Amino acid sequence: MAAETTTADTTRTPQGEGPPALPADRFLNRELSWLDFNARVLELAEDGTLPLLERVKFLAIFAGNLDEFYMVRIAGLKRRLSTGLTVRSPDGLTIREQLARVTERTQELVHRHAVTFEQDVTPRLEAAGIRIVHWSDLAEPETRRLREYFRDQVFPVLTPLAVDPAHPFPYISGLSLNLAVQVRDPDTGNRHFARLKVPNNVPRFVPVGAAQAPDATGQATFLPLEDLISAHLTSLFPGLDVVDHHLFRVTRNADLEVEEDRDEDLLQALERELARRRFGPAVRLEVTETMDPQILDVLVSELEVSPQDVVTVPGLLDLASLWALYDLDRPELKDEPFVPATHPRLSEGETPKSVFATLREGDVLVHHPYHSFATSVQRFIEQAAADPHVLAIKQTLYRTSGDSPIVTALIEAAEAGKQVVVLVEVKARFDEEANITWARSLERAGCHVVYGLVGLKTHCKTALVVRRESGVIRRYVHIGTGNYNPKTARLYEDLGILTADPRVGADLTDLFNTLTGYSRQTSYRQLMVAPHGIRSGLVDKIRREARHAAEGRPCGIRFKVNSLVDEGVIDALYEAARAGVPVELFIRGICALRPGVPGLSEGIRVRSIVGRFLEHSRVMAFCNGGEQEWWIGSADLMHRNLDRRVEVLLRVCDETAQRELQRVFDAAMAPGVGCWELGPEGTWTRTAGRDYQAALTAAVTEHAG
Repeated sequence: MAAETTTADTTRTPQGEGPPALPADRFLNRELSWLDFNARVLELAEDGTLPLLERVKFLAIFAGNLDEFYMVRIAGLKRRLSTGLTVRSPDGLTIREQLARVTERTQELVHRHAVTFEQDVTPRLEAAGIRIVHWSDLAEPETRRLREYFRDQVFPVLTPLAVDPAHPFPYISGLSLNLAVQVRDPDTGNRHFARLKVPNNVPRFVPVGAAQAPDATGQATFLPLEDLISAHLTSLFPGLDVVDHHLFRVTRNADLEVEEDRDEDLLQALERELARRRFGPAVRLEVTETMDPQILDVLVSELEVSPQDVVTVPGLLDLASLWALYDLDRPELKDEPFVPATHPRLSEGETPKSVFATLREGDVLVHHPYHSFATSVQRFIEQAAADPHVLAIKQTLYRTSGDSPIVTALIEAAEAGKQVVVLVEVKARFDEEANITWARSLERAGCHVVYGLVGLKTHCKTALVVRRESGVIRRYVHIGTGNYNPKTARLYEDLGILTADPRVGADLTDLFNTLTGYSRQTSYRQLMVAPHGIRSGLVDKIRREARHAAEGRPCGIRFKVNSLVDEGVIDALYEAARAGVPVELFIRGICALRPGVPGLSEGIRVRSIVGRFLEHSRVMAFCNGGEQEWWIGSADLMHRNLDRRVEVLLRVCDETAQRELQRVFDAAMAPGVGCWELGPEGTWTRTAGRDYQAALTAAVTEHAG
């Protein structure tokens, strides 16, 4: 591996002028802060007050999150390290130092995760009639039936692969479960190594009961698929003695690097890179605690990973598969079913209202999942598709569901003769293939499909409807913080504005002309748009608050984002806090800012809420001398969002919508709310209290009623 050369950090935005200088240790490490976020997810899995299967769900989420973290973030660090020329992170760590700390922290969290499942959750599941057993626990009638199942359903899809001079070490696909098997020739005594992939097209947890499913009382017993295969290894290696076997799992680099060339079709370049993704280098090797050291040496050598990349897991590997248990029909072990409410302005009793008529009366702020996506945003697009007065629909799509009603409505609109323009971001990570499929379906229906801009991802969530009304053209707009995905809209907390404000309509028309044509417009009336306008716009507004503080005028800043990493924004917040501006930050995930540091950030509070719904909306509020200013949009405060994406923040001018945003912030930052608070040393401390999301659910339901 190439030696690491350290240079100055060229990605940082220069800090504002003026003494005294900001301290060098003012940033927390991004990767370790992300691991702290996943630790908060793990704390919910450890929380004995939650319904049992909800704890199982959080165990699965933790595992899936960690997989993606390694596939993308750690893979990116390793790729930069391999070049030999790198930079220190803003907190001063080299890449090697970051990787070492990530490994240490990950091993600690993985151990907690496994212990929570094995020693706490599993016994509780068993008490509730949901058992996970091993082959040695089974009685003869059960083993007889499972032998038949193995013979008929599993054995035909297994392929043992020998490793010897005539058979090179096989390719191990990313995130697959594998058995490393050691066998011995009884005649010669020679030992041989073989790899056996645990198939991912067979259920991971095999029902043990004769009915192959939970009984009427919900009682269910499961055998891990790898246990079933291990019990039948002799049938896969006839004539040989099976000496031992060990389970392992590999994580590979899955971060696409599409070489974008203006002269090459983006879809072709992306499809070529997708084919390469499965062959990315290994970045993590997970093994069980019982792994034989000699077998481990073979795996480390053949997979070309370092010992630091090995994560030892007590118990079962790949607990992301626990979603199969969560899907059991045991409602008494889950949260009460949640039913989103229709926004009261979008219906009269049970009768839907025209979205267009409603918006002519004023803006509507929808708050998902508390407000139904289906009866607000989805209905907006569906009514536009069916309305004979609608001339055009323009929309950005970053991620959507497999059976998307939004896409269906757009196709129907095109088939009805409306002009439909869709910007499908085919570079949306892990949704590339699905988005390519949607793009081609839309093109076949006659939609004008654009694939994004060279060098930028289009991440903004925008829809524009052009309608002729009594000879006059009127534009209707939706701008939101979340994807046009009806499935995640029931799980992710997001905000959106539906409006007929002509200034916003004109702005979005200009933006779509930029996205689909050659316009270089960078300034707008009611929008801030990245990559040119969001960082500078926010920093200007933060500095304005500092001036208000210096003049003794009302001042204050409130941000709600998923991640706060951008050094330019953080430094501006530090300067504002030094000037006496109170700053409240509601951050779900990564936070590189240190709050509460004497002389730097005493006036900054950072709070995180992790719960039933994924906090996903982005909101920025400025006191502005008493003339409150609110913004919502798609951008997190990270380099990639502010420099390498098309993002949109919308100024919210409707007074009712402003009051609703104020209530959201007041509820989240109030005393006595269950949350995590960030301290100056970078430690998150959990505080028990009222369930913020449950309170919002009750408030929206009461308002809707």
